[in-house]
Amino acid sequence: MPGNRQNDPDGLRLPIKIDSTSNGEFKPIPLTRANHEANHRALILASENARKTAQNRRSFLISSCGAATTLLAMNQVNAAAGKTGGYFALPGAAAFEPDLAAAKLDGDEFIFDVQGHYVDPRGAWLKQIPEFAKPYSGMPKADCDLYYEGDPMSYLDCLGPREFIKDIFLDSDTDLMVLSFVPSTADAEPVTIEAAAATRQIIDELEGSKRLLLHGRVNPNQPHDLERMEQLAATWGISAWKTYTQFGPNGQGYYLSDDVGLAFIEKAQQTGVKVICVHKGLPLGRNSYEHSQCKDIGVVARLYPDMAFIVYHSGYVAGKPEVAYDAAASRDGVDTLIKSLLDNDVAPNSNVYAELGSTWRFLMREPDHAAHVLGKLLKYCGEKNVLWGTDSIWYGSPQDQIQAFRAFQIAPELREAHGYPAITPELRANVFGLNATVPYKISAAEVQQHTRADPLHARKENYRNDRNPHFATYGPKTRRQFFDLLRRNRGERT
Repeated sequence: MPGNRQNDPDGLRLPIKIDSTSNGEFKPIPLTRANHEANHRALILASENARKTAQNRRSFLISSCGAATTLLAMNQVNAAAGKTGGYFALPGAAAFEPDLAAAKLDGDEFIFDVQGHYVDPRGAWLKQIPEFAKPYSGMPKADCDLYYEGDPMSYLDCLGPREFIKDIFLDSDTDLMVLSFVPSTADAEPVTIEAAAATRQIIDELEGSKRLLLHGRVNPNQPHDLERMEQLAATWGISAWKTYTQFGPNGQGYYLSDDVGLAFIEKAQQTGVKVICVHKGLPLGRNSYEHSQCKDIGVVARLYPDMAFIVYHSGYVAGKPEVAYDAAASRDGVDTLIKSLLDNDVAPNSNVYAELGSTWRFLMREPDHAAHVLGKLLKYCGEKNVLWGTDSIWYGSPQDQIQAFRAFQIAPELREAHGYPAITPELRANVFGLNATVPYKISAAEVQQHTRADPLHARKENYRNDRNPHFATYGPKTRRQFFDLLRRNRGERT
């Protein structure tokens, strides 16, 4: 059997993965009837188009035409449901004409993903886990062929660094990624700074280029986190700080504009690492909802103009309806970010950046919401200040998110009514990677010069001759799986 059929021999997994998967930070939200219908229609059309092009369905689905077929099916069903505010701008013939599909869905943009994750399969954090706990075992990828019965925790190797490299750098067009952190205490991190650095070293040694940047995790309302910042910066060569304002002792969060938050920012200034990535939106629970809001962002951006603030998830709250910004309305989520910027006279394209990890992944299934969220962020944060992030590995390879964004367009009616920009090739290239080069102070041309001449690039070109994407997502897909993940990761009995 060819390698490209091993993962899904019957061709039942769609290349654009519209499902209820969560990144583990919010409860999975069931698909709508339109989402289910679009997936069903895409499989039917894939079978028809595979026959037209004399391919089996699996081979067709891993082609650009397979992705185009899925996106076109979504267009058809969404339009029938009255969802026309956003759409995937593809000619119908792209479903079976490879050159047309490639022109729209393949690309050579510099793609800099500023939010990636993986799980250290052999880390010290496992010592904090009771014997009965099986953290992350509910993820589909955890039953890969790296598991063997002699080691009950070996399933975690399915989520480790080498699988991470395949998902991110072989099965997607990603050039560069920031390896970030999940909320945790220092002694219970699923990936420590040491493990993150080791993963970067794997890529450096085996592939010959620096494709991973590292965050330093800081929660300043926890003991010792502020004190260890200088050591993190000096030892590990971190590129930015990552913090969760929703997270802290006894579930109590903080604001960047609080005394503890201001002390954190000033400490970051002293280290010379002047980029702060702050998780906003996607509340971690009922008690964290308040500190998920973005009212502090504009305040600190005005106080510290030499600092860059990257707002992870852009303050988005999954499942909340998104419409045009209205200053008179009292809404949460993305609108709290916009209000904070306006209230504090923080101009577009200044020192606040909106990041799309998990946000775009969810919005792919809701085109009207996607049009408003992207339109608002581009208008108020600035076309130079919206950053690409995918929150992968939780959603599997990010290639489907890349392809969907390459095709997405805001309807002319919404652009005219609300002053949203058209999503041009230049704007896409900026969002995909060029915008992030400013706060991270890197040269896209220099990075591409190295990455497109390194052994990983050559390995990727060879891999494309017999691609083997799995089209699977890893995170919890139901409320039960979500709460089970929380219990397992905390070591609670189920």
